[in-house]
Amino acid sequence: MTLIEFLVLLVIAAICGSIGQSLAGYDLGGCLVSIVVGFIGAYIGMWLAGKLGLPEILAIKIGGKNFPIIWSIVGSALLTLIVALLRRGVSGPRRF
Repeated sequence: MTLIEFLVLLVIAAICGSIGQSLAGYDLGGCLVSIVVGFIGAYIGMWLAGKLGLPEILAIKIGGKNFPIIWSIVGSALLTLIVALLRRGVSGPRRF
């Protein structure tokens, strides 16, 4: 994997993580957090799709590796919801 392919993969993961956070309605952080959420979301989404027997939808091949766009967004939204619920449970509801 070349440097350009790696940078493209990071940008795609950031976009998927941002969309997942937007769907969940909770923001975990900035751009670097969105990249991490996108990658972890891809693993969660592909694991979930494998358990349910669902096909890989809209995968982009970068550097010989497939990156599942739809499952990354779904996994990112699930991860964001779980983290939001855990934060709310530990710190309580926000009062302004």
